[in-house]
Amino acid sequence: MISYTTLGSNDLEKATQFYDALFGEMGVGQMWSNDTFVGYGVAMDKPMFAICKPHNGEKATVGNGTMISLALPGPAEVDKVYAKAIELGAQDEGAAGPRGDSGFYCGYFRDPDGNKLNAFCMVPPAQS
Repeated sequence: MISYTTLGSNDLEKATQFYDALFGEMGVGQMWSNDTFVGYGVAMDKPMFAICKPHNGEKATVGNGTMISLALPGPAEVDKVYAKAIELGAQDEGAAGPRGDSGFYCGYFRDPDGNKLNAFCMVPPAQS
């Protein structure tokens, strides 16, 4: 159902460096870019993630309650991507690990512009 998500950036160069390295940990690269927009994904017919300078020329702001979740195959990959985000200067919003006994395993962080993301996977509760 989702084609792509877009987060605004006030420093597209810095955001591009952050997401190039972060998504590189996931084996995902840029699908298209220009001087105001960079899109990431694995194929044009799969959901994608994009960063951009706001079209109206106004300052990009963080949405209150807005979060993008990055699906990963397992806890090791969640740990790796979360650690990479923090290494790249992301702000910690909740270390990678299990959340309760539901099998939900994730790590929360904010990108250089303050946008909230999480890396997550579902695991059998005994593995979390």
